[in-house]
Amino acid sequence: MITLTKAEERIMQILWDIKKGFIKDIQDEFPEPKPLYNTVSTIVRVLVKKEIVSFNKYGNTYQYYPNLSKEEYSGKQMNRLVNDYFNNSFKKVVNFFSESENLNVDEVDEVMKMLEKIKEQKKYSKD
Repeated sequence: MITLTKAEERIMQILWDIKKGFIKDIQDEFPEPKPLYNTVSTIVRVLVKKEIVSFNKYGNTYQYYPNLSKEEYSGKQMNRLVNDYFNNSFKKVVNFFSESENLNVDEVDEVMKMLEKIKEQKKYSKD
């Protein structure tokens, strides 16, 4: 299971956005006050050790890029969330969000259409 600290996740968000970059490029994407160059470098090296980030070497410098797509990471995190907090039940997840006051009617309609589409796809895949 891939787990990232908040700092590692922030670096990954930047790498997903810029696709590849040197430590200075990553550092430049942070808002003020920017973290120290050495701090960013240390976190990136940890991500390399975890095999989540790779690099190309150019002389004495390294250009880093993600090995893991944002979609893959999001999916794994979502599955972990559903498993850890909702007893691996998507029904409980839907119930949780249905009780949220932040949902609006348009979002509910959109989700219903998505679920109906999934239902149709599953029905045809059984045949």
